[in-house]
Amino acid sequence: MTHAMRPLSLALATAAFAALAGPAHADCFADYKAKQDNPLRLHYGVAEVPEGACGNPAAAAAALGPRLARAGWTLLNVVGTFGPEGLAGRQASAGEFYLRY
Repeated sequence: MTHAMRPLSLALATAAFAALAGPAHADCFADYKAKQDNPLRLHYGVAEVPEGACGNPAAAAAALGPRLARAGWTLLNVVGTFGPEGLAGRQASAGEFYLRY
């Protein structure tokens, strides 16, 4: 390899690495309903879930249920999953439970 080609090869290798090192997943979110007992409390919330859960409410529930349980909440159901484009329209409804869990 000539000296003139080394900078070009290095630049191409750096660009390839940067492309591979980018985000490994797309953002995925779920809106859900949860409850606490004694006294009964209900809430609607929005949470980030793994990319594999997008379009799969059962996978979203499996990811979200344990997080809620650690905080004393029981997941009732996952309403749906969506990408970042759906966040703004749900923020007011979720209130303090917007991206909390």
